[in-house]
Amino acid sequence: MSAGARVLLRGMRLAYGGTLAAEVDLDVAPGEIVVLLGPSGCGKSTILRAPAGLSRPVGGTAEIDGRSVADAATSCAMVFQEDALLPWRSARANVEYALKLRGVPRADRRAEAEEWLGQVGLAGFGDHLPGALSGGMRQRVQLARTLATRPRALLMDEPFGALDAQTRTEMQRLLVSVWQQHRTTILFVTHDVDEALLLADRVVLLSPRPARVDRVVEIASPRHPGAQFEPEFARMRFEILASLADAPAVPGEEVTTP
Repeated sequence: MSAGARVLLRGMRLAYGGTLAAEVDLDVAPGEIVVLLGPSGCGKSTILRAPAGLSRPVGGTAEIDGRSVADAATSCAMVFQEDALLPWRSARANVEYALKLRGVPRADRRAEAEEWLGQVGLAGFGDHLPGALSGGMRQRVQLARTLATRPRALLMDEPFGALDAQTRTEMQRLLVSVWQQHRTTILFVTHDVDEALLLADRVVLLSPRPARVDRVVEIASPRHPGAQFEPEFARMRFEILASLADAPAVPGEEVTTP
């Protein structure tokens, strides 16, 4: 997989229903994992959709490797909380569909799809339909399908939010493992402080609507099982929770969409 992309949000302003929803400057380095953290409804998902071209700025720009989102659309891919798999296609066929869109010859798709399923721990499950898989397994298929498009930036909107605690932990570890292999740039949205600390190189704390960057926390501790039980993890967790509690909401101004 090619190296991760640089994602740059430069003075980006986003509106929802005629009201300013977000005003953000953010620079995500190639191969970095940046987590957007804030309370539900603060505008995290709205920001995340901009690099994918799903949220249109009313001011400023969203760029991928210096190009407009429209010109770099194939450089990034989104993963949502709902798996959005094609229920009538097997796990392998779902991944093969992504390979087809990428232009991989039919004769090569099966083997490559099996390779991606193996990377996410689903070797031997290629023939299963999504309805026969658990929620965590479906998310693994979705991750395999997304990675099969070879994106240089991965935009993840609370992808593990609907999973039980044990499965969520497994998926977090899997994501880190896959990232270590491919170094894809990841912009990840969550409202879970522990998840942010376990995944991120940097945690971006957002103020309530309109969403603005309130604080950026550099995460120096290594990612490994049990990290959340270390004193440094507890210290950072307390500081982040305190910052989120103190962040004031600012009344959103009305804007005119161009």
